[in-house]
Amino acid sequence: MGGCDHRGTTSVSPKLAVVIVNYNAGLLLTKCVSSVLADEVGAEIIVSDNASTDTSLALLRDQFGDDPRLSILENGANLGFARANNVALGHACAPYVLFLNPDCLVAPGALERMLRFMQDTPKAGMAGCVVRNPDGSEQVASRRVIPDPWIGLARVLRVEHVWPSLLAGKRLDRTDEPLPEGPAEVEAISGAFMLVRREALEQVGPLDEGYFLHCEDLDWFVRFRQAGWKIYLVPDAEAVHYKGACSTRRPLAVLWHKHRGMGRFFRKFQFDRYPLPQSLLVLLGIWAHFALVSSAFALRRLAEHLLERVRRR
Repeated sequence: MGGCDHRGTTSVSPKLAVVIVNYNAGLLLTKCVSSVLADEVGAEIIVSDNASTDTSLALLRDQFGDDPRLSILENGANLGFARANNVALGHACAPYVLFLNPDCLVAPGALERMLRFMQDTPKAGMAGCVVRNPDGSEQVASRRVIPDPWIGLARVLRVEHVWPSLLAGKRLDRTDEPLPEGPAEVEAISGAFMLVRREALEQVGPLDEGYFLHCEDLDWFVRFRQAGWKIYLVPDAEAVHYKGACSTRRPLAVLWHKHRGMGRFFRKFQFDRYPLPQSLLVLLGIWAHFALVSSAFALRRLAEHLLERVRRR
């Protein structure tokens, strides 16, 4: 899975490697790195930059450029989320690897608690913390189930808002339930904060680079569980995720890759579970949804542009 490269670390072997894929995260990247370094758990940080065109790397170097715990890999092109993470993984040496989004700020003490849990729970291949929105509410992805076509259709149609009982036992997220009192096994955690045991990673393999953006985390969750590893939520560790902060510049491209990822995930893990006509209908539904959402977005942008022209007259 690649060699170990300690050029950016201290002489002491790190307990934790933190991999951060950056693409135009602005000041949030520096704040993210700062939140990790503040926890002082002996972490090395590897930033894998996908040819950012903003000031994010300059801001990071201004504040932490001389810190031996930080390494910056400039990929020279936008490799996508999965591949950029895998590139950084080849430079990580620690027994635990945290895959962290650049728009995610780790709460004080969270890394120490997460590491302690992983060390005490040898069957845990991966663990996540409670991921919150900036307003303090829990994000939907924080603890969830692997989506199937029924759940996906219900969410697209927003059935849960008008007919909640119809989705009994089939809700994608669990945020309407109280947080568990202690670590709890879940099907899926937030892809913004994934702490992975290297032993499990070596068995399962890296992220599937067939995904450019979105759904590579779901793919990993399925593969970890198929290999016999457990995934946990650790409720006494938290992070704040400024979701979407890195995808505002190219929203249509993000939509495209999100739906492409959904299609790949379905074909890879769920296509053969259903009769062929139903599976083909699901794939058609994914791209029909993309067409509707992207068209609505384009029309909204056009309306905003026309309204702005009217105001200038």
